[in-house]
Amino acid sequence: MPTYPHGTVAHFAVNADDDTTTKAFYQALFGWTFEPWGPPSFFHIKRADGALPGLIGGFQARRELAPGLRLTGFECTVAVDDVDAVIEATRTLGGEVLMEKTTIAGVGDLAFVKDPSGNVVGAMRYDDAAE
Repeated sequence: MPTYPHGTVAHFAVNADDDTTTKAFYQALFGWTFEPWGPPSFFHIKRADGALPGLIGGFQARRELAPGLRLTGFECTVAVDDVDAVIEATRTLGGEVLMEKTTIAGVGDLAFVKDPSGNVVGAMRYDDAAE
């Protein structure tokens, strides 16, 4: 396991109410795979090539931290090759497009979608100059 300097975001997790549907959503959108990792209902996220998707990615059943306090998370944006394809797949896979494709000058194209469990994720196609 890598070591991260203080202040580095080192982990993200997708929390899901419907594990099967939500994993299928991300597998179709980003090519992610899911390997059992840690306690029951936890999965390690990997890209199709077996590498980590950047940070250490986890997938888990949605938890309550205290009665009535459901875990929510930070904004997360995933690099993609084609934002239009992500938007189309989102609609096909039962998600919702929250923000249509927007071009950010000098950066690239960005959209925000909601997965079938209600999690929001950004999809960003970065311009070559921005990478």
